Parts: sequence; C-alpha cells; structure tokens
Amino acid sequence: MKLIVGLGNPGSEYERTRHNAGFIALDHLQKHYFFEAFKSLDKGKSLMTKGEIAGEKVILLKPTQFMNLSGLATAAVAQFFKIPREDIIVIYDDVAISTGEIRLRSEGSAGGHNGIKSLIEKLGGNDFSRIRLGIKPDKPFPGELSDYVLGRFTEDELAGVLQVIDDLPEVVEFIIRDGLQEAMNRFN
Repeated sequence: MKLIVGLGNPGSEYERTRHNAGFIALDHLQKHYFFEAFKSLDKGKSLMTKGEIAGEKVILLKPTQFMNLSGLATAAVAQFFKIPREDIIVIYDDVAISTGEIRLRSEGSAGGHNGIKSLIEKLGGNDFSRIRLGIKPDKPFPGELSDYVLGRFTEDELAGVLQVIDDLPEVVEFIIRDGLQEAMNRFN
C-alpha cells in the first residue's frame, strides 16, 4: 500500500494559493482515478480517500491542520495502516523550482519548507519520496516569502502548474510501478 500526501493549508482563504499546490494535485489524482470523495478523518485532522493506481492500493491524504503540522496526520495514518516511509509519496510546492516544472527527490532536508520539516520530524526520517511542484516567481518578489507562497496564483502561473498536475498521473504510476529512482531518471 502507498500513501500519497498532498500538502496545503485548510480553509477557503488558502484555496488556489501557491502553498496549496499539493492539495490541488491530490484533487486532480482523486478525480483522474475516480476515487470516492475525500472524507474527514481523525476528527477533522485530515481528508482521505482510497483506491488503486497501477495495481497498487493507494491512500490519498490531505492533512488539514496547518502546513507546519502536516506531519501529525501523516504519521498517524502511516502508523495505522503500517505504511513505511519508503512507501510514502509527498506532493508539495517548491519556490526553488520554476513554475510549471516538477522535480522528484528521494530524501533530503526540508529546505525551509515547514510542511516537510514537520513530516521529517513526525515520520522519524527524511527517506520518503517527494514530488516537488515549482512555484518560483518569474521576477524578484518585493516582500516576504510567506506573502508570496500564501498568495494566489496568477492566471499564467496557475496554467503552468495545472499543466504539470495534468501529467502527474503518469509520474505517480511510474513511481509505483518502477520505483522512484527510475522515475527520477525519466522525469527530472
């Protein structure tokens, strides 16, 4: 069984923000694979649905506490279903990658991303698969990074991110079928 986690912040004020690229990606996967609607889990700490991708049972999980607490719900679900870190795939935004690009990674530091920092802490290690969705600004942003990532996508940015998200099922299937290393060789 695989656990695919999309990172974001709960609430309508954060919908379509750059920091919610992971939630947008999971919504696309849920619809693409005709999974049931997301259901509240653990007293509202996450939204979850289950199905099958590439012959493998898969849980899609959206932690609904704020980004810096994403590891709590993820660790609880992983522990309950006995899913080891190497079977977890996390999809999230990355300001170091140009908007409309994707990068896969097998492990590493949080790189300043509070959601990844929480996951590393609560999962007890950094060896989980990552699908990083680029949200880097085209020109220097005149403000705080937090203002940028919590800001809404422009139409052009959203179009670039949605194009990558449209290709995400192929990437996810490749990871599940052939492993992350092979997927990195093909998609990075």
